[in-house]
Amino acid sequence: MKSSRKLLVLVALVLGTLTACAQPKPATTAAVPAKPVTTGEDAVIRAAISKAVPGMPIDSIKPSVIPGYREVSLSGKVVYVSADGKYLLQGSLVELASRNNLTDASEAVLRKSVLAGIARDRFITFAPANPKYHVIVFTDIDCGFCRKLHSQIADYNKAGIAVDYLFFPRAGIDSESYDKAVYVWCADDRRKALTDAKLDRPITQKTCANPITADYKLGQKIGIEGTPAVYSANGSQIGGYLSPADMLARLDHDAAVAGGK
Repeated sequence: MKSSRKLLVLVALVLGTLTACAQPKPATTAAVPAKPVTTGEDAVIRAAISKAVPGMPIDSIKPSVIPGYREVSLSGKVVYVSADGKYLLQGSLVELASRNNLTDASEAVLRKSVLAGIARDRFITFAPANPKYHVIVFTDIDCGFCRKLHSQIADYNKAGIAVDYLFFPRAGIDSESYDKAVYVWCADDRRKALTDAKLDRPITQKTCANPITADYKLGQKIGIEGTPAVYSANGSQIGGYLSPADMLARLDHDAAVAGGK
C-alpha cells in the first residue's frame, strides 16, 4: 500500500489529484519500439524520483517515443520523465496516426509478465467447457459493479468467456471485505461461497492459509485503482465492468488486431 500511496502523492504533486476508485480505462496492444538504453539519463531520473518521493520503487526505465523523455514504470503505472529529471508527465500517450494508446500498451506488457506467473490453483474460476477466452478479474466482495458482473457470470460463460477471480479488497488488509474474501477462500465450495457472499447470504466464518494478502499486493503492483479490474491474457485492461456482450466484442476486437500484426 505504501508504494501506491507514494505514487499518488508524486503524481498529485506534479499533476493534481487522481480519483482512487475510478473505473479503469481500456488498453490497446500496440508496442513501443525499443531503443538503446542511456544509463546516465536513468541514473539522473532515479535520483530525481528518489529525492521527490523517498522509497518510491522504480520498476523500470525504458526508451520513450517522446524526445528528451524516458518511460518510467512506478508501481505498475507508466509515466514519462525528462532526461534531466526536472519534469514528469502522466497520462495517456496516443499515437495520432494509428490511434494506439502507447501508455496502456506499455502497462499491458508489464502486467502480462506478472499475471502469467500466477498458479492456476490460486484462482476461483467460473468457466464454460471450452472457453474461447480467459479473463482475470480482481474483485471486491462488496463492490457494486463487482456484484453486477458476478450476477451475469452464466452469461459470460455462455459467451465463451472464462472468468478467473482474484481478490482485491479495496478497503485494505484486515478490512471487512478482506475478511469476507478469506471466508470465501476457506469454504469447502469456493464458487458457491463467492456467489453467496456477493448476494449477502451468510457464509461460514472459517479461516485458513490463504492468498488474499498476496492477491491484494499483486493488485497494487500492477496499479489497480478500482474494481472490478478485468485483464485479458495479454495483460491489457479491458474493464471496469463490461456487459457480457461488450466484453466479448472487446476480446474479439483485440484478438483480431493481434492477428492482423
